[in-house]
Amino acid sequence: MDNSQFSLSEEQIAIQDMTREFTNEKVAPFALEWDRDSHLPLNTIRETATLGMGGVYVQEDVGGSDLSRLDAALIFEALATGCPAFSAFISIHNMAAWMIDRFGNQDQRREFLPKLTSMEWIASYCLTEPGSGSDAAALKTRAVRDGDHYVINGTKQFISGAGVNELYVVMVRTGDDGPRGISTLLVPKDTPGLSFGAAERKMGWNMQPTAQVIFEDCRIPVDNRLSQEGEGFQIAMAGLDGGRLNIGACSLGGGQSALDKAIVYTGERKAFGRNIDQFQALQFKMADMATELEAARVLLYSAASRLDREDHDASKFCAMAKRFATDVGSSVANEALQLHGGYGYLAEYGVEKIVRDLRVHQILEGTNEIMRMIIARKIIQQ
Repeated sequence: MDNSQFSLSEEQIAIQDMTREFTNEKVAPFALEWDRDSHLPLNTIRETATLGMGGVYVQEDVGGSDLSRLDAALIFEALATGCPAFSAFISIHNMAAWMIDRFGNQDQRREFLPKLTSMEWIASYCLTEPGSGSDAAALKTRAVRDGDHYVINGTKQFISGAGVNELYVVMVRTGDDGPRGISTLLVPKDTPGLSFGAAERKMGWNMQPTAQVIFEDCRIPVDNRLSQEGEGFQIAMAGLDGGRLNIGACSLGGGQSALDKAIVYTGERKAFGRNIDQFQALQFKMADMATELEAARVLLYSAASRLDREDHDASKFCAMAKRFATDVGSSVANEALQLHGGYGYLAEYGVEKIVRDLRVHQILEGTNEIMRMIIARKIIQQ
């Protein structure tokens, strides 16, 4: 294995430091308030674009930063130490923008990406439907060709930024059943026939709106199709390789923040005549939490490096990293809550929010059960 995976370059350390500084100043102090009020802080989100986070791995000619997947993991991990939901929202935008950069033609790249990399526009990724989650290839939203347009009818479910974001990258059925009948269309928010459901009430991720995206005879130019008809499922899956790394990185950041809070708390809290961090049982617990986070971090960074190199087994490692990092992040956050005792259950300490935010990471971008299916399929094929 490449030894360079285990050390960061000076540039990567600078990216990490810059993101942490922004997070500590602009995100962490307000995260509890955003969560309580279900407030999407668009001004702060758009401010990240000035730091190059509107198109982290989008090419430079359209305003992107053209950084690596490992660089992106460092950014989203650092942002998530302040608020996992904030980081995840920006990571989804980046996944959608990359899909246009990678699979769009030059006209599409020039039309959409400058707006996305500047975050004048923010993008949503629309794959899941009310009747198709893990079985994504069974999607029913249909786009019927009508001259130079498609007419879209159907509903997408659990869409982050629905009703707020300006662009929707939508997987639709243009052909027969199964993955080969799926295409990808770009649908701006102001398109007639596009509407949105009521905001969902959720366990976590409260600072970002989640709702249905509804298409009723929604007409979109054929020019808004990414690549060829029938290639949409491949495009969606390619986007998810990076998306899985990003959401894993968000879990690492959230888990690390929870552990850091637990270290501070146990160093201050007294019981039975001494600080509770002097009890070996709690020391061992925190040692295990730190070890598991570091193991997940190494696996995720390794998977990101493989995706950067376009290794043949990159998808397998992305699935491994997503499964492991999201399970570890959630477990560590839950243990951190326990270390806080009753105070961990109170909103003001910030740990219960991390627990709530990280729980969904084990579900989205492919459930961790689907990750196991992908991994098993790959290792059995070897």
